[in-house]
Amino acid sequence: MDKNIFLSELKSQTERAESVVMKYLPDPEEMFQHSVVEAMNYSVTVGGKRLRPLLMQETYRMFRGQDEIVEPFMAAIEMIHTYSLVHDDLPCMDNDTLRRGRETTWKKYGEAMAVLAGDGLLNYAFETAMKSFDLIEKEGALFEVSSETIASRYQSCAKALTVLAEKAGIRGMVGGQCLDVEAEEKDLSLSEEELLFIHEHKTAALIQACFMIGGVLAGAGKRQIERLEKIGYNVGVAFQIRDDMLDVIGDTETLGKNVGSDEKDGKKTYVTLHGLEQSEADEKHLTEEALELLEGLPGKHEFMEELILSLLGRRS
Repeated sequence: MDKNIFLSELKSQTERAESVVMKYLPDPEEMFQHSVVEAMNYSVTVGGKRLRPLLMQETYRMFRGQDEIVEPFMAAIEMIHTYSLVHDDLPCMDNDTLRRGRETTWKKYGEAMAVLAGDGLLNYAFETAMKSFDLIEKEGALFEVSSETIASRYQSCAKALTVLAEKAGIRGMVGGQCLDVEAEEKDLSLSEEELLFIHEHKTAALIQACFMIGGVLAGAGKRQIERLEKIGYNVGVAFQIRDDMLDVIGDTETLGKNVGSDEKDGKKTYVTLHGLEQSEADEKHLTEEALELLEGLPGKHEFMEELILSLLGRRS
């Protein structure tokens, strides 16, 4: 795909993903609990590439999904990702004060409200994802849809919810975060296997969920979902390796967050284990393997290929 065409398409798709996320945010007006809702919305609206909703949206399209059923899940995955950042920034975790060039949620609203905002986003994410069932009912009422088709769509949404819960929970992101916290607290000398476990679960799990949910909702088969899960693993681990590298070679202005914290805190990362040169080579290998796996899937995926390639060597 031509670079200018890709950039134009990326802008358009990102704007669409942004609008979907904004559409599903709660309205704090006339609510006694408006403070926590404001903190939730602040956390989501501080910016970001909306990479996860983008990946989910594009996977859905690859498998010829055309309706709005995917949208509640797009918003939900961004809410879950954001809640993880809100909690990750807390003083009891990474103690970060800057996120995407703005004050972190705890710095702006206080620690207690930041904890509640994270909790709120996690719960509201599932409340949002379940609105996909309402869309199925609406679709069934507006069009002549067979009861078998409606039942099949309900099953797909239920399966997508299962993927979302598992990849966000103790078998996914929370599990990776657990080992990461323990490694820092106990100053553990992590093996490569343990570090990859952290990267796979803390970062890659939600990216796997994006690919898998997009496929599940569009009717992809079991083997195709397994392939999508592997692609998500490669993209997620490569993404985290680049993050580890950027903490060394990046700058605060470009990244919108403090850099050099890993070394200062004595944190074990892919770079401390393998060095910059090997880290870059491994990031490239994982990306290339993901693209090879993508070729074996149906539909048009030129934009997806360019999107994955754009993450390779990114500066922010």
